[in-house]
Amino acid sequence: MGRGRAKAKQTKVARDLKYRSVDMDLASLERELRGDKVREDHTEDEEVSDKYADLAEKYSHYGDDDQ
Repeated sequence: MGRGRAKAKQTKVARDLKYRSVDMDLASLERELRGDKVREDHTEDEEVSDKYADLAEKYSHYGDDDQ
């Protein structure tokens, strides 16, 4: 029960995606899919990693026993 409503919504979304004209930045999409990210602000990332480095070391052994 309710399958018809879900299918109708999926059909509507598919139709919108198919016929809507959207300007896409394909270069940006390609960079995102490849994982090429340009970071301009490294200080914030470094502060966070330094702040939680002791916790990362404390819990680094978790997941090792799964192998």
